[in-house]
Amino acid sequence: MEEKRICDICGSEHPLSELKEFDGVLLCESCWNSETIVCEQCGKRIWLDDNEGDSETPLCSRCYDRYYTTCADCGRTIHQNDAYFEDEDDYTARCYSCHCRHADHRVIHDYYYKPEPIFYGEGNRYFGVELEIDDGGEDNTNAEKIERIANSENELIYIKHDGSLSEGMEIVTYPMSLDFHLHQMPWTGILAKAKAMGYLSHQAGTCGLHVHINRTAFGETEEDQEAVIARILYFFEKHWEELLKFSRRTQKQLRRWADRYGLKEHPKQVLDIAKGSQERYTCVNLTNYHTVEFRMFRGTLKWNTLIATLQLLDRICDVAICLSDEELQDLSWTNFVAGCSHLPELVQYLKERRLYINEPVTAEAEV
Repeated sequence: MEEKRICDICGSEHPLSELKEFDGVLLCESCWNSETIVCEQCGKRIWLDDNEGDSETPLCSRCYDRYYTTCADCGRTIHQNDAYFEDEDDYTARCYSCHCRHADHRVIHDYYYKPEPIFYGEGNRYFGVELEIDDGGEDNTNAEKIERIANSENELIYIKHDGSLSEGMEIVTYPMSLDFHLHQMPWTGILAKAKAMGYLSHQAGTCGLHVHINRTAFGETEEDQEAVIARILYFFEKHWEELLKFSRRTQKQLRRWADRYGLKEHPKQVLDIAKGSQERYTCVNLTNYHTVEFRMFRGTLKWNTLIATLQLLDRICDVAICLSDEELQDLSWTNFVAGCSHLPELVQYLKERRLYINEPVTAEAEV
């Protein structure tokens, strides 16, 4: 019979194998979840009472002191790169939401701004795009011009500050079906206006193209969703070299902003690693409750590249849903792209990157 021990926090008795040790203390699963938390920055587990951040951004004291500060107005914990200071001699930090209220300026929201989602298009799979643009200034007038194009009839986008950019901002769409992105979202006008105002994305070297897909697109139950997500993770690991080429990023950039988990024998093994990492700077980020975030791709102001990226993710989701673990493990890159022939934008891009049929193709330069 297995030895039983007492949880040092709540005093309940459990089999020893069900208890976890932290900081010399034995904890049951319930107390482990309620009394400890993981630092958002370094991934170190700490006592909840030692959290120097807030409920949205838990931090150990070392990471708070090195990387974060607190908004003087609303009390929110914010990264130092995302803090606003009135001038170089002013040490009063504010988040951009509070700064906007002070400056009567509300176009560029702070990094943590997250309105209630508005869903556009039909179906059960929605894509939320985060497109970073840089080198044209974090300028409210420019942001207003982009918003005017996108939101002339419906509120399709909002724009945020991003501390990783030098002189730019992040364009964020509400969740939309792939068909809506392709036929109703005014991407052509948005990208043309950004280029006309001097912004870069691919060429800036600082920008990413991140895509969120709702977890409910992968199944009705959490078990079904995780089985599909495991196959998606496995696909990314198995075809890493092809996806690296597709992404237009370097290995060094991916290690910093969208690292891999590592290829394992079975999809569930990759999922177990991903679920245990609590790290959002990964190729497929699972730390969001409602969405899975794909972070691998470099930013672009080229319409065909943006649409091809969404089509690629849509196709990966399709095979992860339709194939069994064994069938996905056997799926070659050649057979995968052979099923993309009905997607002209994706085929064009695959040919440009020499990931399809290596025949000459005319390609517009990335911006």
